[in-house]
Amino acid sequence: MRGFSVVSKSLGLGLLLIAAASAALLLSDLESRTHRKAAAARDTNRVLRVALVEPASIEPIKDGAAGFLAALADRGYQDGKRIAVRHFNAEGDMSVLNAIAKDVTSSNYDLILSAGTVALQAITNANRYATPPRIHVFGIVSDPYAAANIDRNNHLNHPPYMTGLGSMPAVAEVFELLRQLRPEVKRVGLVWNPAESNSVSATNLARAECAKLGITLVEGNAENSTSVGEAAAAVLSRGVDALWVSPDITVITAVDVMIATAKQARVPLFTSIPGNARKGALFDLGADYIAIGRLTGDLAADVLDGRSPATIPVENVMPLRLEVNLLALEGLRDPWQVPDAVKKQAELLFDASGRHAKDKP
Repeated sequence: MRGFSVVSKSLGLGLLLIAAASAALLLSDLESRTHRKAAAARDTNRVLRVALVEPASIEPIKDGAAGFLAALADRGYQDGKRIAVRHFNAEGDMSVLNAIAKDVTSSNYDLILSAGTVALQAITNANRYATPPRIHVFGIVSDPYAAANIDRNNHLNHPPYMTGLGSMPAVAEVFELLRQLRPEVKRVGLVWNPAESNSVSATNLARAECAKLGITLVEGNAENSTSVGEAAAAVLSRGVDALWVSPDITVITAVDVMIATAKQARVPLFTSIPGNARKGALFDLGADYIAIGRLTGDLAADVLDGRSPATIPVENVMPLRLEVNLLALEGLRDPWQVPDAVKKQAELLFDASGRHAKDKP
């Protein structure tokens, strides 16, 4: 029995040493592969593969993606030279977006760039099953903390293979501006998709702000772009003074329908998405998506230079842009006005003749 005990202890010690040595070798190999990958990313002789994922062809997404590529080019990563960019666009179809996410996370891309909240969600979900997970940089996202389960209090607490920027909509500023144009506003309509986490965040902010200002937020839901018009008509039938379009991709995809429906009801429509004043919205106050895209592109260039995404916190940035269309004042049921101070603040202003009266560079 004594001899057996000694042999057992020796065998156990040997197995422990073997396990320790194996772990050390695996760790060494992992570190070696990590360093080799970082070195390869910095090798200007190798063309790096980049996947650019867009959920739909709408202005904020297109502007953000253009900003991504412009910043990368400024940092020396021109498409067709140091990087080869493959573009993916789901055109508003979630099943297509999920298939794209599965494709890019299972392929050998050096970097995945995504624009928009639903693209972030789809790639985050697909990346959980990828071996290894693909490096992912995101932007044009209202609330990444909710969308990708990132710690709101510790912005470095996120999966080590991903990073990006959040751009929470300036909801308080939007409703304060609305009150400047018509202090008597009491009821504001909103159509939104509860399946979009970015829209949930914006709606919660709007509820709180409207409660503070004594405004009733009249809500209607639309699960897809084809149901937006019907939802807008239902909201308008409940007697609202104006319609608000939040950063909701489902609704923005059908913003022309929203604008036409509001015009028929003779109430103004305002948005948190610049680019819609030229279509007939009274004003847009929201993110400068090209600027946010450039900031996101700079993060992507840092990663391609060899910086670990794990060391980059997910911060919230919101460079604002105001666009105003004075033509939208015509034919309204109630008297609205745009103060001179607001006109001076606008980056883009359409005057009564329909010209671009003001367009800052």
